Order: sequence, then C-alpha cells, then structure tokens
Amino acid sequence: MTVALLDDARAVAGDVADLRHRLHQEPEIGLDLPRTQEKVLQSLDGLGYEITTGTDTTSVTAVLRGTGRTDGTRSTGADAHRPVVLLRGDMDALPVQEKTGMPFASRVDGAMHACGHDLHTAMLTGAAGVLAGRRDQLAGDVVLMFQPGEEGFDGADVMLKEGVLDAAGRRADAAYGLHVMSSMADGGTLMSRAGSSMSSSDALLVTVHGAGGHGSAPFAAKDPVTVAAEMVMALQAMVTRQFDVFDPVVVTVGVLRAGTRRNVIPETARLEATIRSFSTEAKARLKSSVPQLLEAVAAGHGLTATVDYIEEYPLTVTDGAETRFARSVVEELFGPERHQELAHPLAGSEDFSRVLAEVPGSFLFLSAVPASADHATAAYNHSPYALFDDAVLADGVALYSRLAVDRLAALA
Repeated sequence: MTVALLDDARAVAGDVADLRHRLHQEPEIGLDLPRTQEKVLQSLDGLGYEITTGTDTTSVTAVLRGTGRTDGTRSTGADAHRPVVLLRGDMDALPVQEKTGMPFASRVDGAMHACGHDLHTAMLTGAAGVLAGRRDQLAGDVVLMFQPGEEGFDGADVMLKEGVLDAAGRRADAAYGLHVMSSMADGGTLMSRAGSSMSSSDALLVTVHGAGGHGSAPFAAKDPVTVAAEMVMALQAMVTRQFDVFDPVVVTVGVLRAGTRRNVIPETARLEATIRSFSTEAKARLKSSVPQLLEAVAAGHGLTATVDYIEEYPLTVTDGAETRFARSVVEELFGPERHQELAHPLAGSEDFSRVLAEVPGSFLFLSAVPASADHATAAYNHSPYALFDDAVLADGVALYSRLAVDRLAALA
C-alpha cells in the first residue's frame, strides 16, 4: 500500500500546489476567513464528505465514513463502535508584509502566509481526495479539521466548543497535526517528540500609571517611562534568578510604547510581552510571580500598574504511543533517514495542544526548506522572507493519508 499511496499523493501534487498558491496569494487573518473557506469547500466538493461549517468561525469540518473492515469486507452501515481519526490543518495567515518576491506572493497588503498554513490546508485537501479514493480501505471514519485562527485567536478552542471532536457522532480516538518549517532541518525532514513538544504561551499586558509633566522637571512628575524600562529588565532578571535553568521560561517584550514628544513626560507607559514555559509548574508560578513583581516595581517608585496576565495556549504534549506510531509511519513511507527526533521542545506554541489534551495524538514538523537554501540560515517561520518549498506537498498528503488508514486499521 505504501507505494500506491505515495503514487496517489504524487498524482495530486499539481492540484495541491495550485491550491496552495491561490491560498498564498489571498491570505486572511484571524477567525473570519471566507475566501479561504470557499476554496476549501470547492476542493472537497463531490468527494463524499459530510461537511459542516462553523457558527462562530469560518471553520470546515469534513467527515468521511469509511466502508472497509480489517477482514477485508465492506461495512454495511453505521457502527457506533467503529474508530475515528482526526486530522487537522490550520488555515489563517499573519499580519506580515511579504518580501519573498515569489511569483505567487501575497496580493493582500500587510498579510502573508508566513507560517506555512497555506501548505497545511492544501495538503489536507489533497489527503481528502486520496482518502475518498480509498474509502473501502478505511476501517472507521476520518474527521478533517480545517481550522481558522491558530495565530493568536485560539481557533482550536472555538472548534472544540463547536463539537469537532465528536463530529463523526462519537469521540475521536486519535488526532494528528502537521506543521511545516522554513528552517531547522534539510527540506523533507520530518521531526517529532514524545511528551512536551511545544511550550505554553501566555500574554502580559501592562499599563504603568504616572503623572505627566515637563521633560525639564521630572521631579515634579511621576515618570512611567523609566518605570516601564525597569520592568523590562526586572522580567529578564526574574527569568534567570527565579526559574530553574533546566525548566526554562522565555519572556519577550514585543511592545514598549509611551509619550508623544521628547520633552513631555507622559501619564502612562505601555508594555506587552509573550511568556513561554515548558511545564505546568512553571506556568502556574509565572501567573502569580509576574504581576507581583511588576506591581512592586511600580510601587517602589510611587506609581501604580495595571497588570493583565492572560493564559493562552497550554503546553503541547504528544502521546508517547501515538508519536511512536507516527514515527513508524514516517519511516515506512519515506525511510528512517527522513525522521529526526527533536532533542528538546520548541519554544513556539500551538492551540492544537487543546485537541491533544482531549484526545491521544501527535504533532509532527515537516521541513519545507528549499533545496537551494541552507536550513541553518534560512528565514524562520513568521519572517517576511520565509520560503516554503512545494516539493514537500506530496509528502504531507501521503503522511496525512497513511496516518488515517493505518491508525483506523490498528484501532478497529
């Protein structure tokens, strides 16, 4: 079956690439992706899927009822005990101005598929066709989860609330996600890790409240700018002095904003940060210690601070058995040399973590670095220069398809 399935995936690679290019040229951000949803629905049309669309987001959930059995006979009807496998592809883009110069570059000013979600969507639609053609080999049902809003909008949580895990009429038994990378490893390399594989992510929003005044007389005002600057440094000191180096945290201040003129002390200053951690213990400690630290810094200078600590995506934890299974599929499809075990978790975060907290599964990474590029110096995901090679599209189609076929057979 391996050779035949790879042949099926390669046969649709041209159509998959065409869809990927059309998605890339017309990126959409957030939970409302009407043009992306339309392209996905067009690609699924006529394949025999039971399709529902989201009510709170432009999601697409597609269920394929397999007709095969492990004994080689055909299923004659619905069976509440037949297994279910879920495959996820996220669809949203980023607020990034593309600078790749590719012929199919984004036509939307200020928006780009800089994280490769266009590949995920195209590969999953390709797998939809391959699986539909092998319906009689599926010993259960497949749920395709086309998800908006992964980039900071928690689209997975929205789809969970809409019932994606039970879309087949019973809870999914296993779930798999795939993410392309524009660096990290040679193109075509597949990477996985059992257990903690990606960090959790929290948001920190801080407003420092002072008293405005003239730049020549700071003693007559309460300067929030210097306090905000001290907060930035205090956060970095906390990272190295309060947390175990072997259970690290990452605090990055991405927004620091204050004032209107250089000779005016403003009334407020604003900072915003992203906070990453790799254990539930560190995450819980950050939630209490960060506000306490920042409020104390402000109070030490006679000012106050409004600190909003917002818990976002939890730690992405893959199931050990499911990850070993996924690795075996990779090695059988492409050879053991194509797989690489990640030595440590990635500091990025994923809302697919919410799916994996409910259903055993795994999350894999696929390097899409062009053959002409050096993965060590290639632009990382989210860069306006990030490049993703179409050459991996057939591999993604084959992997999605084989994960579903083989896992259903094993579960049945």
